[in-house]
Amino acid sequence: MKRIAIIGLGLIGGSLALALKKSRARGIEIVGFSRSAETIAAAKKCGAIDGAAKNLASAVSGADMVIIATPVMATKEVLASISEHLSPKCVVTDTGSTKVQVMQWAGEYLSPKISFIGGHPMAGKETSGISEAEADLFRGCVYCLTSSVCATPQAVRKLKRLVESIGAKPFFIDAETHDNLVAGVSHLPMLLSAAFVTATTKSRLWPEMAKLAAGGYRDLSRLASGNPEMNRDICLTNREKIADWLDRYIEVLKGYRDMVADESDELAEMLAQAREARENWLRGQGL
Repeated sequence: MKRIAIIGLGLIGGSLALALKKSRARGIEIVGFSRSAETIAAAKKCGAIDGAAKNLASAVSGADMVIIATPVMATKEVLASISEHLSPKCVVTDTGSTKVQVMQWAGEYLSPKISFIGGHPMAGKETSGISEAEADLFRGCVYCLTSSVCATPQAVRKLKRLVESIGAKPFFIDAETHDNLVAGVSHLPMLLSAAFVTATTKSRLWPEMAKLAAGGYRDLSRLASGNPEMNRDICLTNREKIADWLDRYIEVLKGYRDMVADESDELAEMLAQAREARENWLRGQGL
C-alpha cells in the first residue's frame, strides 16, 4: 500500500490520518480531501496529511486505499462521484455508524472489481472537527469491519492490518447485526441525551435549574453535544432499529415511572440490578 486517500477530515478522518502517521508504516502517502479550505489548512498544519486534493476525482486517482470519513448520508454522493476514478485494485472503506445502507450504496455505485469493506470504529468524542483529532483515538477500541461480496481476501487482510496498525481491534460483523447492536449501545444513548437536554432546558424552571446542574447533568447530557448533521444521518439510515430500541427504552422507563409514583418496593431492587449490570460490563464480565 502506498497512497491512502482520506475523504473527510473531521474528528474521525483527521484522527485516522494522525494515527497512520504515528504508526510509521513505510511508504505511505496520505492525501486528504475536504470541501473546507480551513480544514485542509488545519490538517496540513498538524501534519495529518502529506497533500490535499482539489476534488474527489484527483483525491482517489491512483490511490491504493480510499477511506470515506464523511457523515453517512454524504457517503452516497462520494461513492457515486469516485466510482469512475478508482484504480482496479483499490480498497474502499468508510467509517460510518450505520452499515446496511452504506453497503447497499457501495453495491449500487462501485464496480464489482472494487473491494469495498464497510468500517466503523467504535470510538469518538462529543466534539467534532479536525481540531479535535487525536492520533490515539482508536487505540484499544473495537473497529467493526463488514466485507462486501466483492471484497477479495487480500483486500480484507490489507484493511485488517491497517486497523491493527492504529491500535484498534478488528471485529468482523454483518451489516444487519451491526446496525441492530449499535442502535442499542450507541444511537439510543445519543437520542436519550438529546431528549434529556430538550426536556430540561425547555422547562420554565431551567434558569434556576441551570444553577444547580453539576456532574450528573454534565455526564448525561454529554452526547447531546455531538455533530447534529452526523447524528441526523445516523437516524435516517437506521430508522427501524433505532425506533425498536426507543420503544424498549420507553417501556422500561414507564416501569420506573410507575415504581416511583407507587412508592414501590421494587424500585430499590431494579436500581440495584442496574448498578450490578453496569459494574459487570465495566469488569468485562458476560462478554
